[in-house]
Amino acid sequence: MSLDSYKTIDEPTKETLFKDRNSKFFGFAFPVKSEDDVKICLEKVRKIHYAARHFCYAYQIGVEDIKYRANDDGEPNNSAGMPIYGQIQSFEVTNILIVVVRYFGGTKLGVGGLINAYKTSAQITLEASNIIEKTIDVFFQLNFEYDMMNKVMRIIKEKNINLESQKMELACEYVISIRKKEAKTVFEIFDNLYKVSIKKLEA
Repeated sequence: MSLDSYKTIDEPTKETLFKDRNSKFFGFAFPVKSEDDVKICLEKVRKIHYAARHFCYAYQIGVEDIKYRANDDGEPNNSAGMPIYGQIQSFEVTNILIVVVRYFGGTKLGVGGLINAYKTSAQITLEASNIIEKTIDVFFQLNFEYDMMNKVMRIIKEKNINLESQKMELACEYVISIRKKEAKTVFEIFDNLYKVSIKKLEA
C-alpha cells in the first residue's frame, strides 16, 4: 500500500458459514468509522442470531491514528477475538468490524480448534468482501473575492482537486480536498496566489 491510501470495505458482507465438528461459525463484516457504528452492527447481528451464545469480534478504525479491539465474548482468552483481528491485519484493511457468531455443536474443539475456527471464519468472510482502496485526503478552506473565482476554478480543474462545498456571499469560501501526497504542492499554489487565503482543516 502507498503511504496515502488504505484498504477497506464499502458495504456489509453477506453472512458466511464455516463448520467444524457440528459447531457452526457465522461470519459478518461491516464498514465502520466509530465505536458507535460497532455497537449498531453488533446489535443487528444479535437480532439475527438471537439464540447464539458467542458473538466474538474484532475491529480496526482509523487510517493514521489506529484504534482496535478484539473480544472473545466468553470463549477462552485469545481464542477468538485475536485470531479474527489477525485476519484484519493480514488483509491490511481498516474501518472494518468482523463478527463471528458460534453455535456449539456438542463436541469441544479445544483452544487450538477454536483459534483455527475463528481465524478461518474471519478469512472466509474477508475473502467474500468487496475490498476497495481509498486515498487519504487532506481538506483545505479557501477564502477569496469574486474576481479571483476563475483563477481558483482553473487550478481546481487542472490539479484534479475535489470541490467539497462552496459558499457565495460577500466573498467566496470553498472547501477542497486532495490526496495527501499532493497536499503540500496544492497548499503552496494557493498560498502564493494573490488575494486568496488557504488553511488546513482537521479531518
